[in-house]
Order: sequence, then C-alpha cells, then structure tokens
Amino acid sequence: MSAKDVPYQLIYWPGIPGRGEFIRLALEEGGADYTDTAHIETGVDQVLAQIDDENVGDDNNPPPFASPILRHGDLLISQTPNILLYLGPRLGLVPRTDGDDGDPDALYRINALALTALDGLSNEVHDCHHPIAVSLYYEDQKEEALRRSKDFVKNRLPKFLGYFERVLKGKASGDGPWLYGGRLTYADLVLFQAIDGVKFAFPNAMSAAQTSGKYVHVFQLCDTVKERPRIKEYLASKRRQSYSEGIYRHYPELDLAEGDMPQPTTANK
Repeated sequence: MSAKDVPYQLIYWPGIPGRGEFIRLALEEGGADYTDTAHIETGVDQVLAQIDDENVGDDNNPPPFASPILRHGDLLISQTPNILLYLGPRLGLVPRTDGDDGDPDALYRINALALTALDGLSNEVHDCHHPIAVSLYYEDQKEEALRRSKDFVKNRLPKFLGYFERVLKGKASGDGPWLYGGRLTYADLVLFQAIDGVKFAFPNAMSAAQTSGKYVHVFQLCDTVKERPRIKEYLASKRRQSYSEGIYRHYPELDLAEGDMPQPTTANK
C-alpha cells in the first residue's frame, strides 16, 4: 500500500469554521475519506502540539507555523492555498493535465482565483475586526475597526465582488456558473465559502450587494454550490460548524447602515 493510500487528516481548531472550512469543502465535494481534529476530544491538543515552539518537525517535514494543517501519509503541509493546491488534482477539483483535452496550466489559473478570494474576502474581512494587532482584543481597537470596516464595505468589497463578476462573464470561465473551464473547481468552493462568511460578518452590505443586480453571476455561483449533493448534505450536517470568533465575526456596530452600502468604484487601489 502506498503511503498516500490512507485517509487525509485535517488538523484545525474546534469550534470555528475558520480557514479550515475552505479545505473541508474540498474534501467533502471530492468525497474524500478524512478525519478532522475539530470533531475529536483531543483536537486542541493536536493543534497545539503541531505549532508548539519546541516542535522542529521530522526527517522530511518542517514544523508548520499555524493551522490549518493537512497530514496525508508521510506528508505534512500547511497554509490554506498550499493545501488546496495539493488536494485539487487528487480530488478531481481541477481539470486534467494530460490527454488531448488536457489543460496543463489550469491549476495555476485556478490557484490565482482562489488566492484572490482568500486575500480580499477572507484576510481583509479578518482585518476589519482586528486592524491593529491580532494580539489585541477587538474591544481594544473598535474605533479603528469601524474605520477599516467602512472602507472595506465602500471600496474593497465591491472591488472584489466586481472582479469575480468579470471573471464569470469572461470566456475563460466557460459555460455554466463556474469560474474556470466550464466546470466546478476548488476556486468555486473557496469563493462560495468566502461569500458565505462575508454574509455573516456584513449582512447589510451583502444584502445590498445582492439586490443591486451588479453581481448576479457571483451569487448564482454560490447558490449552485449549495445545491451540489455532497455540499448540501455537508451544510446540513453537524460537521458544518457555526460562525463565532473566527475570521468571520458579526459585530452589530460594524454591520453598516444603508448609507454605507457598497457602491461601484473605479479607484485603482
């Protein structure tokens, strides 16, 4: 048996979807056999052991800096986009590279789309409630968080939504609701989860964005992902954790009023 003929192990914090959720969706859609430390009693201990200052790794794997972490046989890797880059071809979430209809460059294009979604609709959302320092409590930076959130809602959110709307209108997206090649890839799952998280964090802004009619294809993609059989089953299961104190947090004072709703912007920022 190959060292890779074993279940995947996702090592991530219990209690929050967080960055681990992007990986869970890929594993679920791919029908993968996997375990998840978020659902076992010793989950926190396993995460802490991996990121401990005394951990120097093993003969082949350097220690991970932070979770999410994926173990697959003798391989241990971290960083959300890096894990997705590994899983994509194995789970059929990118086009094949060989054969007459192969697309050897697809993985890099899909990775760029996923990275963009993670940058603008995940990392920047986290920085709305922690704009000064991750070591400080939200309550220690509320004034700055409000200022950052206003800019995100007015400028950054429509910029990223508009970008993905353009992608979905482009020829490279192919037929159907997908970002690339006329088929679902892991970039679509990343965008779905990012949009879902932003809806939780900024429901007023996202409601206005959806009803504006400017991002029809983006929201159509999300609706289509939700109806995929494996994803639909997962979302309804206890494996899907509720949002709480992770990347996507809802603070009423940051859930901006109608006058602060997303507006089209042409600023090149």
